[in-house]
Amino acid sequence: MMVDLDALRPNIERLSHGIDELAAFHDSSFAGWTREVFSEPYRASRDWVRARMAAAGLNPTVDPAGNIVGRLAGRHGGGPALVTGSHTDTVRQGGRYDGIVGVLSGIEAAIRFQESGITLAHDLIVVDFLGEEANEFGISCMGSRSITGTLAAEHLDRTDNTGTRLGDAMAGFGLDPDAALRQAWSSSDVHAYLELHVEQGPQLERAGTEIGVVTAIAGIDRVLLRFAGSSGHAGTTPMSDRHDALVSAAEAVLAVERVGCGAPVHGVATPGSIESSPGSMGVITNEARLWAELRSVDRSWLHGARQQLVDQVVAATAARGVELDVEWLTDQDPVPAATAVQDVIAETAGGTGYTWQAVPSGAGHDAAHLARLGPMGMIFVPSVAGKSHCPEEFTATADIARGAHMLASTLFTLDQRDGLRSA
Repeated sequence: MMVDLDALRPNIERLSHGIDELAAFHDSSFAGWTREVFSEPYRASRDWVRARMAAAGLNPTVDPAGNIVGRLAGRHGGGPALVTGSHTDTVRQGGRYDGIVGVLSGIEAAIRFQESGITLAHDLIVVDFLGEEANEFGISCMGSRSITGTLAAEHLDRTDNTGTRLGDAMAGFGLDPDAALRQAWSSSDVHAYLELHVEQGPQLERAGTEIGVVTAIAGIDRVLLRFAGSSGHAGTTPMSDRHDALVSAAEAVLAVERVGCGAPVHGVATPGSIESSPGSMGVITNEARLWAELRSVDRSWLHGARQQLVDQVVAATAARGVELDVEWLTDQDPVPAATAVQDVIAETAGGTGYTWQAVPSGAGHDAAHLARLGPMGMIFVPSVAGKSHCPEEFTATADIARGAHMLASTLFTLDQRDGLRSA
């Protein structure tokens, strides 16, 4: 089927209005946009997403893990589907565009196909994945893990800082955690997966490039370090006799930074949160906890950095007489995008006249998990100043429009291609 790809340009007023409406669902007690998984603003926003999908003719359903799944029937009916989507939860004090752009542009693509009189050969599935962002349970990408069969019973037993189990939090949100462990899709269900996302970094804007063709998604290793020292009077305990857990945690923060600065290729390390007890200026800290993460598209560096970090922290805590417990919370290796899908994205960018470049993704995405089911690719559009996960996150309307156009056009082209898995 020959189609002028200009016919698939989005209705940018409709798309922009949808972004504004969805962004209105947030916790106003925080700066920026906060719509954390299982929160009331998140619950309300998902009702809005389901209504938006229904109005677009996608007949949405909510699966046991809370994914909102919309389907537009193709000519062949059933069989492997084209899948697109992203997420609508945010980090605390996050931005307006992370995830949202991909979900709403997927819905917009479905609308434009229908408005243009195009019936794809494959079914088109648009998904708003539940809980993509990191959270207090230490398990991100909950919905896409369920769909790909990597959500495990041990994940449901993880607890947040209130002691609530993840499985209980899911049940309280109206989901079925046990069924979420059993609902994995088959690889035969997916023709290809394509996700549009804001870059969340500075490369495209600095290069003056309109479209990023993602080459790989960084692996992420998150770690919880627990330090056990000894309490004592802050005024009477000699410095040489102290076993201060908070000081050991502070040394570990610097170790995290050192490891990240030593990466030979794209690799970063970030200390994310630190807690201490009893939390009094007059008492030496006897317990502290530090959460940190390592990221890279280089698998060998990532695995080596894990050991390097542990070795440095073990040595520093032992020198202070502080005990250490190390718990790795996630272990997601780097995931390459399918070469065949990268090629189609680049070809489509050329056909639409957009400038493009190959870029890695330092952020994690649901796409990394969907790659288990079929050929996966991602399209990036520029982020102003590379800012993301903060209230200053911004992507220009013109860039969103180009991204949505690229998403619909690439989906159309992928629909025509056989042999993506063997390419």
